[in-house]
Amino acid sequence: IPALATEPRFAQRLREHLEEEQLLDRHYRLQEVPGGRVALPVLEEKLDKLQLPQEMPCGLVRIQDPVPSRAARRRTPAQKLQDELRRLLGESWSEELERDVPRAWQRHGDLVLLSEDSFRAAPWEKLGPVLWETVASALGAQRLARRGRVLPDGMRSPSVTLLLGQDGWVEHVDNGIRYTFDVTKCMFSPGNITEKLRVASLPCSGEVLVDLYAGIGYFTLPYLVHAAAAFVHACEWNSHAVEALRRNLALNGVQNRCRVHHGDSRQVSSADRPRSLQPHTASPSSPLSFQLELWDTADRVNLGLIPSSEEGWPVACRVLKKGTGGVLHIHHNVETFPTAAPTQTLVLRAEQGSPGGASLCGGEAQHPTEDSGKERLGARIRPEWQRWAEGTAARIRGLLAELHGQPWRTSILHIEAVKSYAPHVHHLVLDLECRPMLP
Repeated sequence: IPALATEPRFAQRLREHLEEEQLLDRHYRLQEVPGGRVALPVLEEKLDKLQLPQEMPCGLVRIQDPVPSRAARRRTPAQKLQDELRRLLGESWSEELERDVPRAWQRHGDLVLLSEDSFRAAPWEKLGPVLWETVASALGAQRLARRGRVLPDGMRSPSVTLLLGQDGWVEHVDNGIRYTFDVTKCMFSPGNITEKLRVASLPCSGEVLVDLYAGIGYFTLPYLVHAAAAFVHACEWNSHAVEALRRNLALNGVQNRCRVHHGDSRQVSSADRPRSLQPHTASPSSPLSFQLELWDTADRVNLGLIPSSEEGWPVACRVLKKGTGGVLHIHHNVETFPTAAPTQTLVLRAEQGSPGGASLCGGEAQHPTEDSGKERLGARIRPEWQRWAEGTAARIRGLLAELHGQPWRTSILHIEAVKSYAPHVHHLVLDLECRPMLP
């Protein structure tokens, strides 16, 4: 870095002069240089404005191994990134470029995933690879990628560009479970951690589970590793997610207790699809010629698809054990209308107008979250949540009765508030117990 070297007795006066002219580089400490002189770092982008004071003998030198100042060592990563870019561009630095530098990003091991709107200004393109090398160095990363919009392909495929590095495979550890995936091909949802922790605590010992939207194993793995499910049928139609899922099963040593069904699990034959759901269903064409061949199999079914898993309800009913039934975990985004009145405590009835209905013992969301830092979910069940849960229970009860030709009982066990998905929209999970009624 450039510096002005002077005799020790002039160092303080020179420092004051450089500070007054806003030329002193505060990111580095003053250092001794050969000849017993003291070197004061100066800003490289302002060298053309540097005028050597005649009353203080000094000369321009370069410090090969500059020592960061205490203030520089306290810099946030965002400040460090901006400082390095400012140094790289010199006189070309501008307020426009400063606004284009990200203040936040996602870190996946040695890979940093930048936001969609970062480094979009035209001057960045002229820098070429040196830009990404500088960014990676400032952030302590080996690889860089930039996210785009989620593709409207029904699989929530990310549009991510790899900027530096050979591949996008990364690894996460959540609750002792290892997840690996390619950030350029698959989504990872850190906001679902509370639900993954809850799933891990469910009593699933000896049970067979069907995970209709397995992804890379977000819920499949907690069921196997921590909840002690005996076996899981994991259904997924995204080939990139399937590759990651198979790797994750092997990474966690549970590949022998899981069968992966690659294809669109929503595809059911017209003979298997209850008539009551047909008007509500508009499933896109399957990416594979695939028919899920499961029936009368599951003690538990996970339907982890948002904004709605409704298209999977007929399949979930079909794969539940016909003789004993089981539990459905139904994910859904529910709109909650703002109200000035305080949220009331609600008792959730298991089924409206159905004989033998059980009632919910506890109606509180265990993991309240916040809506964009403004609207707090609160610990009590909202009226909209209750109406959705009761309506869903009634729909499922009707599907099961039509499918099997006998009445079923549906009981609301719990409503979990996972996270706020958008203003006044909450990602919920309904735990619904479904049992055939004895004749």
